[in-house]
Amino acid sequence: MAGKRRRLADRRKALGYSQEYFADQLGIDRTTAGRWELGKTEPCPYIRPKICDLLKVTADELDHLLVLCEEPEKRSLASTSTPVVIGQVVTEPQQRGEADDMYRRELLRLLSIAGTLMVLPPPANADIQDWAGQSDEADDLEQHALLSSHLWQVFALSKSKRLVYPLVHDQLKLLIKQLDQARSARARRQLCVLACDLFQLAGEICFDSNRYTDATYCYTMAVTAGREARCYDRWACALTRQAFVNMYDHEYPEATAVLSAAARIAEQGDSQLSTRHWVAAVQAEAFARDGDRAGCERALDTADQVIDLAGPVSPGGWLRFDGSRMAEERGTCYLTLGQTDLAEASLLAALNQATSLRRRGSLLTDLAALGIQRRNMDQFLHHAGRAVDVAEQTQSAGYVGRKLHGIQKQLQPLLADKRVVQLNDRITRLSAPAQH
Repeated sequence: MAGKRRRLADRRKALGYSQEYFADQLGIDRTTAGRWELGKTEPCPYIRPKICDLLKVTADELDHLLVLCEEPEKRSLASTSTPVVIGQVVTEPQQRGEADDMYRRELLRLLSIAGTLMVLPPPANADIQDWAGQSDEADDLEQHALLSSHLWQVFALSKSKRLVYPLVHDQLKLLIKQLDQARSARARRQLCVLACDLFQLAGEICFDSNRYTDATYCYTMAVTAGREARCYDRWACALTRQAFVNMYDHEYPEATAVLSAAARIAEQGDSQLSTRHWVAAVQAEAFARDGDRAGCERALDTADQVIDLAGPVSPGGWLRFDGSRMAEERGTCYLTLGQTDLAEASLLAALNQATSLRRRGSLLTDLAALGIQRRNMDQFLHHAGRAVDVAEQTQSAGYVGRKLHGIQKQLQPLLADKRVVQLNDRITRLSAPAQH
């Protein structure tokens, strides 16, 4: 380990922070900050967003600052072998292949262990009533809930979603340990609630990385956890995410069946949450893809009723539907049904509201597909080029890239145009459409 260090101290010093000030702002001991910088310990997942705010870096950039390197202490950040530019993301693709396979095997192993623990009957001496006397266990559960919430935030803010997996992996290991040691039936139930959250997040990471089979397994485990906990809203959301995989594989009848089950479960959930409205929005897309215009319109009308709900309608994380994306939902459905004028109006309205790069990339891809439908080459090239820019910037082949690969199949008759050839080559260089 001699001669190795992290770039974290370089960034801290570049901002003029002493180690003592840095630690004080984070509410930690100075020796803890020192151990981070020397690579002896890792910052916990819940504190990483605070570090990002303090150092003015993204989650991706923080990962680079925490990598151990051989360079001497005096060497500057700019001279390191891995490019890191503070203020904008400049990253080299991580090594895949063997490392990805290792992560995948470990994830499947953890899911298998968790699945076994969740369905085991509670110990014979499990005390259902005595909760007040188990303050340590209650505190642990509260800490787990806080960590899960932070992980969803990190996922939402990270441009490259797969970089969040190591944090999810660590939290999964902690959760499994707690499941194995749960001393009360109530604690076990709440751990299943947290497991449902975490399995859905793991599924989102796999889905974004084009690992649809792994994503399906994660969502299936989330369904099991939600059912064990009788947490109807999370249970329905897990089924809805599972249906997305069916739709991406063009299995529309299967998606419709899964969503129908999700809708029935959501009806038993919290009437103040938007769960049933999100299910309806996804049902509308499934109906549109299956050519059922009437079913699509009915589902969209149900989803629109989210605006009638009072107060906070989504907690974020596992449920983020608040009605702000209805223009996007309608635009996607109208595009699928070939209603080009309605589609364009809705998609442009949604594009003006979109804040995240992934949403913008998705909308731009839909507008590019609209250009193909209208045989408007300029419209297609303009929007498709911007969508590829987003896919390249975010490394989001599982979301934006997948949609771009979908419209790529329609480019064959247009390859006489050199501009289309160049765009086609850029799409090809994105990650492969799917790995099962």
